[in-house]
Amino acid sequence: MKKPFERVVEEHADTVLRVCRAVVGVQDADDAWSETFLAAMRAYPDLPDDANVEAWLVTIAHRKAIDLTRAGQRHAVPVADLPERPSTVGLPGGTDHDLWRAVRELPGKQRQAVAYHHFAGLPYREVAEIVGGTPEAARRAASDGIKALRTTLSAPDRTASEDAHADAHASAGSDADTSARTDARGRPEPRQNAKLKGATP
Repeated sequence: MKKPFERVVEEHADTVLRVCRAVVGVQDADDAWSETFLAAMRAYPDLPDDANVEAWLVTIAHRKAIDLTRAGQRHAVPVADLPERPSTVGLPGGTDHDLWRAVRELPGKQRQAVAYHHFAGLPYREVAEIVGGTPEAARRAASDGIKALRTTLSAPDRTASEDAHADAHASAGSDADTSARTDARGRPEPRQNAKLKGATP
């Protein structure tokens, strides 16, 4: 017998939100999260009792992320002056500015592989089923993505503002480790099947 859908939301909300943040960015993550669970709620009655709910939700989130990305490209309008960059201050889990920015700048397949394997904890076989290709290709993409994150987040030529942010982050009691290990704020971990726990949706 399947769980009530409310339980599904409670159990998987954090994971889906982390995936959305990684794939579409912090600013669009809430929209992707909402669209994911709206679609899931409609389809849930027909989901087989033995289905992998987490993988099913990540698949929906993947499709919604693609839809949002395409919609943003269609509605992009050239402007003379760039608008101010939206702030992530006050967003739950949005304090790791450098991390989420670095993940967002990964190539598409690497970003998706890191999100679905390291953030959602899906095995490479299921990651491959979502993004296409083979499990080996998904493993390589995730490995390359983690390597790129390590390089980006530990780069010695960080700007002064980034260094100031890191100092403020450390003084607030945050973990200053930028080696892409998992922590309660959603940092990716290079070990296989690492699940992120404790983040607030």
